[in-house]
Amino acid sequence: MRGFRYLSGVASLKLNAEKCTGCRVCLSVCPHAVFTETDDRRVRVADLDACMECGACAKNCAFGAISLKPGVGCAEAIINGWLRGTEPSCGDGSGGCCGTAPMAEGEPAAPA
Repeated sequence: MRGFRYLSGVASLKLNAEKCTGCRVCLSVCPHAVFTETDDRRVRVADLDACMECGACAKNCAFGAISLKPGVGCAEAIINGWLRGTEPSCGDGSGGCCGTAPMAEGEPAAPA
């Protein structure tokens, strides 16, 4: 998926090719076409940086071939980049991590 780009090289997604049986459920549940089918009808990771770490693939893999830590990545950084027309960055650029970005004027505070 070309429009959605993750922070390069940070997705925690892992595919154990030996455990993959070729059921291809991950192809169906992945919202960003991270996987592709191989010649032997199994799957491989085609675009790791498109992974948003939602966990749908791992939750639906009955064979335990896929693992990841859902939510490890930084969606806030991607959204900030889109809104500013810049590279992804967390918060205000002062070293704050996701969830610590200053609120826009008039924006309600997030519930605790």
